[in-house]
Amino acid sequence: MLTRKQHELVCFINDRLAETGVSPSFEEMKDALDLKSKSGVHRLISALEERQFIRRLPNRARALEVLRMPERADAKKAPKTKAPTPPLPPLRQPANDVVEIPLHGRIAAGVPIEAFEGSSMLAVPAALLGAGEHYALEVAGDSMVEAGILDGDYALVRRTETARDGEIVVALIEDAEATLKYFRREGAMVRLDPANRAYDPQRYSPQQVRIQGKLSGILRRYD
Repeated sequence: MLTRKQHELVCFINDRLAETGVSPSFEEMKDALDLKSKSGVHRLISALEERQFIRRLPNRARALEVLRMPERADAKKAPKTKAPTPPLPPLRQPANDVVEIPLHGRIAAGVPIEAFEGSSMLAVPAALLGAGEHYALEVAGDSMVEAGILDGDYALVRRTETARDGEIVVALIEDAEATLKYFRREGAMVRLDPANRAYDPQRYSPQQVRIQGKLSGILRRYD
């Protein structure tokens, strides 16, 4: 059973795909549902994914697929006929085992990851990526050098809003500053640890920190 907003969102996505063949942007979904922020759209999409109404296509920006539709009000008047569920189309394999993922700029850009729609793309060996949706960030600074992450490297990040202790994450602090650090819980606080003895750990309340993704790999270019 879907909530009213979940029902409205899956219908909006399905209608837009039927009209244009392209899924709507988060900004368009926010406006269509009269939501105050894109974080509300993220929560609705995650709920629809869990209920298997939609899925996100990996390694493609703004790529949503509707797997099934909820029963509409006018459909209740007609007798129900169970249609066979069509098989999911196979995902296209990237040529030469290379995929393109969004490149969102430098990790210290200071704005939420959601604000980077329409950014450039980065070609990445498919072997460096696992399952899920990924994006890339250019590393700025030396706070993670002891983890082998250098200034100018590209951090390959899988989108997620949760993390376990000891994982390297992209954390958004007070919806203002993005940083790449080790994630740890310390009592009632969240601790973000650098991998450089010259820097001190940062401690925040859980309300101040939003996980934007977990590190999947590092891409380094040699000039």
